[in-house]
Amino acid sequence: MTLASFTRAYERFMECVAVLLLTVLALIVIIGVIFRYSGHPLPWYDEVASVALAWLTYYGTGLAALKRSHISIPSLVNALPTPLRLAAALFAEACVFVFLGLLTWYGWHVLGLIAGQTLVTVDIPVTITQSAVPIGTGLFILAELLVLPRVIRETLRERAPKPAPALARGVKADGVKG
Repeated sequence: MTLASFTRAYERFMECVAVLLLTVLALIVIIGVIFRYSGHPLPWYDEVASVALAWLTYYGTGLAALKRSHISIPSLVNALPTPLRLAAALFAEACVFVFLGLLTWYGWHVLGLIAGQTLVTVDIPVTITQSAVPIGTGLFILAELLVLPRVIRETLRERAPKPAPALARGVKADGVKG
């Protein structure tokens, strides 16, 4: 199996997870609204919906990383000369790996500290609900590793954007001298 085929399979898996979590969250919200509207609000609705949203957020970040859809400033990096551009891109990726590594490590550590606790309204262990942090960040790290070769290729290929000739000579975009 090549890296590209593994990345595509991982992306499909992450899309399925995201769709499943989004569907579960939507169903929880719909059920909660129906019961609240009928005058019989569910006591567990708010807590479980919050957990489902957190899971969707943490697991969805792995998919966003695969698609390079998370927050970045590529124009800043692309404006640099090639050697600096590569160094800046690698530094940014290293910062992401360090942050996510710490988040994963401490996420697992926190799971040990909260062992034995359950949610307030439902008898679900908090370790299950909070496992989204280390697992989601671990999935994000895997996604970053999978796209790193592409990031390097694209960083080396990109050129600093040049201003439009008319704008460079003091002519506004509508053709009027400024």
